[in-house]
Amino acid sequence: MKDNQALIVVDVQKDFLETGALPVKEGSQVVPVINRIIPKFKNVVFTQDWHPQGHISFASSHPGIAPYSTIDVSYGKQVLWPEHCVQNTSGAEFAEGLNTENGDCFVKKGAHSDIDSYSAFLEADRKTKTDLGVWLRSQGITEVFVCGLATDFCVSWTALDAADEGLRVSVIEDASRGIDVNGSLEGARAAWKKRGIKRIDSSEIN
Repeated sequence: MKDNQALIVVDVQKDFLETGALPVKEGSQVVPVINRIIPKFKNVVFTQDWHPQGHISFASSHPGIAPYSTIDVSYGKQVLWPEHCVQNTSGAEFAEGLNTENGDCFVKKGAHSDIDSYSAFLEADRKTKTDLGVWLRSQGITEVFVCGLATDFCVSWTALDAADEGLRVSVIEDASRGIDVNGSLEGARAAWKKRGIKRIDSSEIN
């Protein structure tokens, strides 16, 4: 791959695997695919959900409201999730066997207790930025390949925000797995098409 290209591996953490607190079906199957393509990139980014206890996105922070319900918060609609990826817990750790040794940039997101964050670039209030955009520009990156968990949430939001940063974007679908809540996967793919984001297979990466 070229020096101006980067791989962004999104939230491949224990709590998103099949036995985790917020399981993604077949989540562990992305690990060998991602490990196979990491050596093809000079620039590799890993992101982690990194929530404090009592995070606004946890159903347990809103007594009487069931997980997967939606509530209104200051920045709009918020899906309430089971507690997951709590800071400094085993569930927040990277998946067993994921090769993170060659990571060049590590982004922790969702660390503010009152703001959720799906995207690796911008939190859900659409104002609070991570350092990822600045880091990519400092490395001369103009094209990114996004994969991980889950396709229709954190991977998709990251891909869309990468496009907003003016980057060329591809989503590596066989290195990602989705949740698909109420048609969310189809909706994500439709949004990518509108933004010129490519859908590719890892076999297309040389």
